Amino acid sequence: MFDGVAKRYDLTNTIISFGQDRAWRKATRAALDLKPGERVLDLAAGTGVSTVELGRSGAWVVATDFSKGMLHAGAHRPVPMVAGDAMALPYADSVFDAATISFGLRNVSDFEAGLREIARVTKPGGRLVVSEFSTPTFGPFRTVYMEYLMKALPVVARAVSSNPDAYVYLAESVRAWPTQEELALKIEAAGWKNVKWRNLTGGVVALHRAER
Repeated sequence: MFDGVAKRYDLTNTIISFGQDRAWRKATRAALDLKPGERVLDLAAGTGVSTVELGRSGAWVVATDFSKGMLHAGAHRPVPMVAGDAMALPYADSVFDAATISFGLRNVSDFEAGLREIARVTKPGGRLVVSEFSTPTFGPFRTVYMEYLMKALPVVARAVSSNPDAYVYLAESVRAWPTQEELALKIEAAGWKNVKWRNLTGGVVALHRAER
């Protein structure tokens, strides 16, 4: 499915998020608090847009994604790219100072196993930031947002995406995703500590930060 949306993935994301995707990437980089020379895993990196943003910190960042089509679409970007499964990462234990997964945890078939695997490859004391669609906190806005997801988003996707059906899946997966509190508990159960979160855009996106 992601191979099918790779060609116009970045453009579609910018349009359906009303340009908020750029701000969300910057917020993720800030939350990771990266230092020059640190080794960072950008999981579910897609075409590497997020990897480039993280690299502005001076850290060494590797893009990793299950979809080779996505990596191929971003091959022009000057970042290292590795095809890999989030539930069986092709890295040794405790090699990364920090790790992040943006808008990809929902797509891991066993995301709790994925969280444990990210913990395995992260050094003790290392940081994790999960950026993911979440539950808006204000009731009326939540209602409008869910209506947009289920009705308007597929219409917009048909106009701009190379695989509109994938965005029907997107809407359904967001609606079924755990709340901020529920996800925090699952991150903690996967071996992370000091789990906190911050809402962006009224809770449309939540940044969960944790330590190994």
